[in-house]
Amino acid sequence: MPAGKILVVDDDQNICELLRLYIEKEGFEVAIANDGRKALEAFDEEAPDLVMLDIMLPELDGWQVCREIRKKSQCPIIMLTAKGEVFDKVLGLELGADDYVVKPFEAKEVVARIKAVLRRLGKNSEELVKEVKYDKLSINLTNYELRVNGVQIDTPPKEMELIYHLASNPNRVFTRDQLLDEVWGFDYYGDSRTVDVHVKRLREKLEGVSDKWALKTVWGVGYKFEVKE
Repeated sequence: MPAGKILVVDDDQNICELLRLYIEKEGFEVAIANDGRKALEAFDEEAPDLVMLDIMLPELDGWQVCREIRKKSQCPIIMLTAKGEVFDKVLGLELGADDYVVKPFEAKEVVARIKAVLRRLGKNSEELVKEVKYDKLSINLTNYELRVNGVQIDTPPKEMELIYHLASNPNRVFTRDQLLDEVWGFDYYGDSRTVDVHVKRLREKLEGVSDKWALKTVWGVGYKFEVKE
């Protein structure tokens, strides 16, 4: 049994073949696409467990491909790019990417990142259902379902992972950097705007639902999921 299937999307054939070599050595199957349109076709045909996605692509760029995949799937995406600016990292994460590798890279590092993302998202192991429940609130990370008063609320994957992480540790205060590390899985130069944006969006969905819990800002520190006794 292969460890899973990885879709590698890059217009540089040499990079694709290098990654194929290293990834297959770890027991994964590899599919390759060299432009954005073919990437979306391959995604539908191959149903990969993870996508390695270059940003500078012909036809559709990596941002567009990421957006299209996120409309229909929570499949993990690692962005692969020569651009290392913080702005790009924020945009990639906002669009739902799970990690980010800057070229030139070590192929071994990419393989380690792939394994880390799959491990973090529980793709390589049979796991128990991940669900926490509070008054009028259910957060199910196995199915990526957020329910308020029994009604499912449309919630992007990173918002789900953030609220699940906070609600699984009630009354514990997390700094923004801790949340970046523990929810997004890596540090991107301390730029915490994306945490604030995600919390703001969650608040819009959860404000006033119950007086028994609340998503709180701890001024000068970070955030917590407060549960009242």
